[in-house]
Amino acid sequence: MEFLDYEALRFIWWALVGVLLIGFAVMDGFDLGVATLHPFVGRTDEERRVLLNSIGPTWDGNQVWLILGAGAVLAAWPTVYAVAFSGLYAALLIVLFALFLRPVAIDYRSKLHSPAWRSLWDWSLFVSGLVPALIFGVTFGNLLQGVPFHFDDTMRSFYTGGLPDLLNPFALLAGLVSVSMLVMQGASFLSVKTDHDVYARSHKVARASALLTALLFVVAGIWVAFGLDGFQLASALSHSGPSNPLLKDVSMQSGAWMGNFHQAPVLWVVPAIGILGSLAVFVLQRDGIRFIASSLGVAGIIATAGVAMFPFVLPSSTHPAHSLTMWDATSSEQTLFLMLVAAVIFVPLILAYTSWVFHVLRGRVTVSHIRNTEHTSY
Repeated sequence: MEFLDYEALRFIWWALVGVLLIGFAVMDGFDLGVATLHPFVGRTDEERRVLLNSIGPTWDGNQVWLILGAGAVLAAWPTVYAVAFSGLYAALLIVLFALFLRPVAIDYRSKLHSPAWRSLWDWSLFVSGLVPALIFGVTFGNLLQGVPFHFDDTMRSFYTGGLPDLLNPFALLAGLVSVSMLVMQGASFLSVKTDHDVYARSHKVARASALLTALLFVVAGIWVAFGLDGFQLASALSHSGPSNPLLKDVSMQSGAWMGNFHQAPVLWVVPAIGILGSLAVFVLQRDGIRFIASSLGVAGIIATAGVAMFPFVLPSSTHPAHSLTMWDATSSEQTLFLMLVAAVIFVPLILAYTSWVFHVLRGRVTVSHIRNTEHTSY
């Protein structure tokens, strides 16, 4: 098919990877948010079990989006996968170990009646939500600044940074944006799934975190526009050429990440969705609409970073010309086409199954439900 040439396939997979990342942030994001809120929104043992059972039946299905995203990066951008997963290995291990705590905490917390036992798993669940949310944001913050790596003449990559270097001021701000955003998503989800006291607390947290998310996002945007060096191509780059990141010139300039928005002003609608979606959570009263607004806010915030960086995927702060873009870091044309065929078949199936699961599990989880199912609920 002529319209699906190498250039088109590269762009399609850039968009699809973005959709998968947004899908993970929206779907598994509320799991991370609920886990972060678990010790605070739930004041009694039964209330905390309400929170557990609001996400217990679906968290593993939601995490499929993370697996899909990582798999898509490996298949579509193998060089990006190699550089990122080796250079950022320590940070990724911390995320994985934190995520390991979630299923263990959900499954084992209520096995014993000991308050110390349950408190241990309550705070383990908190760690499993806060740490990944923070590190995911810190990672995006470092992507916008560039990651210290380069290639030799045999295309071997060398990462020259360390874990402490990731915790710089702008990256920590991005981490706070991520945490507040996912707390907003989790609290908005709880306002759909709970009632009475848990609902009231969740509603307050959703409104507060929504305002904080919008504020931090605007501050981060001002920092990107006026206080951060962005990347831009200094030489023409073939959109259908070989996947060799060493065949281009790249410059760094203050405010360069705003270039796409200046060239196509219609793109300002993307960060506007992030801000307005968050603010709508503060204003709206209908629980289901509020959760949809929160999801749109999350999508807008993540998409803003993708649009700003386009076509860069993994910039290099030490050797800008070695930065990886969607035009020079992809798999072969045939690989991208076969993957697209698989995505067209299986992604709709995943969406249909997910919709069916949430339809079956619709309704609120209540304290009375926990009491009536004492031995079968989490």
